[in-house]
Amino acid sequence: MNIIVVGKHHGRARTFKVHGGLMALLALLILSVLAATLYLGYYLAQRHTAADPVLTKAVIESWQARLQQDRENVAGLGQKIDRQIDALTLRLGNMQGRILRLDALGERLVATAHLDNGEFNFNEPPPMGGPVESAKSESYTMPDLSEMLARLDAQMSDREKQLDLLDELLSNRRLQSERFVAGRPIKFGWMSSPYGWRTDPFTGKREWHEGMDFAAKRGSNIIAVAAGVVTWAGPRYGYGNLIELDHGNGLRTRYGHAMKVLVHAGDIVKKGQVIGLVGSTGRSTGPHVHFEVLIGDHKTNPEKYIQRASR
Repeated sequence: MNIIVVGKHHGRARTFKVHGGLMALLALLILSVLAATLYLGYYLAQRHTAADPVLTKAVIESWQARLQQDRENVAGLGQKIDRQIDALTLRLGNMQGRILRLDALGERLVATAHLDNGEFNFNEPPPMGGPVESAKSESYTMPDLSEMLARLDAQMSDREKQLDLLDELLSNRRLQSERFVAGRPIKFGWMSSPYGWRTDPFTGKREWHEGMDFAAKRGSNIIAVAAGVVTWAGPRYGYGNLIELDHGNGLRTRYGHAMKVLVHAGDIVKKGQVIGLVGSTGRSTGPHVHFEVLIGDHKTNPEKYIQRASR
């Protein structure tokens, strides 16, 4: 076998003759190199394959541990959120109850202060409105809600104290107004006998009259001139059927000669309430109301109470 080698200089070629034995030796050498290369590749591949499952198992175990930790974190966060929701729900329920109380208190104040019901309507939400800029709107976060509820709770506590104080003041004012003795014990009629010295209609003698008499139609209404507690309701010597009211601070009023008594001892009556019907029971010459005002045990002239304007 001839091998031709071309040189780099001057393009000259040289020819070598290779014998069959040398050719076989070269082929064997090449095959040995290829075999060695294939074996090295196979060996490296086997080592990689043997090492890969170990590496994959470690990675999987690491991921599993991390996933378990994430599950525990999520579960803990869920429990924390549930507790916060429960706390907020309880807080909202308490605030709703307080709002209902404030509504009831507001309605009572409107009635007590004689305000216009249309101006303060506690059965409807307060009127609000205005244009909305969607670009500036955002949802509340949990901390924002908690802070807002805390501020609202503080404001409600402050308003409750103020409204309670106002209710107490108005109630006391109304009570004082109700207890303020003023006006006549009848709606229609006329004064038939004044307080003081007079000629007694039965004896003809000059005697002291400790009250004022108001003639009225038989069966017409006898009216309480102030709020109070009924301390007497029934027959009494000289008065016939008598009604006595205690207005507090030692002040009492009496209404005598009633045809019928419409209240009982211990009853609480309001100013202007009908407590009996005009009659002529007891020491009387005709249907009328014998009206007395007492301060302590002293009977005073009812005229100043009758003539003064009601508060």
